[in-house]
Formats: sequence, C-alpha cells, structure tokens
Amino acid sequence: MANLVLANLVLANLVNGFPMSHITYKIVQHDDGWAYTVNGVFSESFNTRAAALAAAKRAAAEQRTPGRSEVIEYETEDGKWHTETASGSDRPETDVEDGS
Repeated sequence: MANLVLANLVLANLVNGFPMSHITYKIVQHDDGWAYTVNGVFSESFNTRAAALAAAKRAAAEQRTPGRSEVIEYETEDGKWHTETASGSDRPETDVEDGS
C-alpha cells in the first residue's frame, strides 16, 4: 500500500512538472505508532520506530531501483488526457531521516 501511495506521489510530481531528483523519507509518530512520510504523505502505521525505519529503508531502496520504461496516461485538472513515456531509468536519489 505504501508503495502505491508513493508511486502516485511520484506520478503526481512528474505530471505537475516537479523533478523527482531527491526523496527524503522521515520517521514520525503517527496514529499511536510510527510511520514514515514523504512530502506529507504517510505510510501505514507501525508498532515500533524500528519497524517504520526498516520499512522506510526498503521503500527508499525500491525507489532507486531502475524499472522498465512505460507509457503512462493521466488527466490534468482541466480534463485533458495526456500520454507520455516515463523512463524506467529516471530514478530519484533517496535518504531516510530517523530523527532520533
């Protein structure tokens, strides 16, 4: 689920013209537990800070992993549909801030 949220965030940033050159995952207290955030988007909750940190490290590593180039379609706020190719090798740099 967290990867889907993050994928949507990445796509939204690409659609809105923001370069995705660097993503920082931050470990925070959330919903009586711990989570990581990326640009204000929360992951699922974890029982411990260590579990949230491990999940953030996994997600950060996955973001750096190249994939296949894909044709994507998206609709802008004005209702127009666009098609473009998203390069599978255009991956961001990532880091994790534990804050402890």
